[in-house]
Amino acid sequence: MPQINREDIPASSVEEICHATWKPLYRFIYYKVQNREEAEEITQETFVKAIPYLRKGKIHPDKYSGFLKTVALNVLRDRWRKKKRRGINVDIETIHPEVSAVGDATEMSVERIIIEKALSQLQKEQQTVIELRIIKGYSVAETAEIMDKTEVNIRVMQHRALQSLAKILKTVN
Repeated sequence: MPQINREDIPASSVEEICHATWKPLYRFIYYKVQNREEAEEITQETFVKAIPYLRKGKIHPDKYSGFLKTVALNVLRDRWRKKKRRGINVDIETIHPEVSAVGDATEMSVERIIIEKALSQLQKEQQTVIELRIIKGYSVAETAEIMDKTEVNIRVMQHRALQSLAKILKTVN
């Protein structure tokens, strides 16, 4: 099989690749972050990091989508690591300890009771998915391994569990 020399693909081809792949890539990222502005930033950052590889022709055209999603996941992981290291910024000037300490504790415990009651109404597997993914923060892959399911099954179960939980909480309020 002859070797195709795809080095230095012209900018117009890279632009065509970006134009053809940005929508599914944006949707993929938006699904992960659930924030339009952040998804747009990450999509741009993904293309900035991927363009040198696309220009050199190191990626087979059939694998553009998978490659871009992998780059996007790496960008996401970097951001999550940075956020985790930095922690959450809290403006001390806006906090009134005497108000927030009493009000928040009571309110939080009431909300917690309502959520626990709603969770108990879900199917056992849905409860487990919510607990592992949202409460304990396991990844989809880790949850799939723990529950002996595929990652697709976990995503579907989580989606359905959250829909059911939302319906239950809607009836409570």
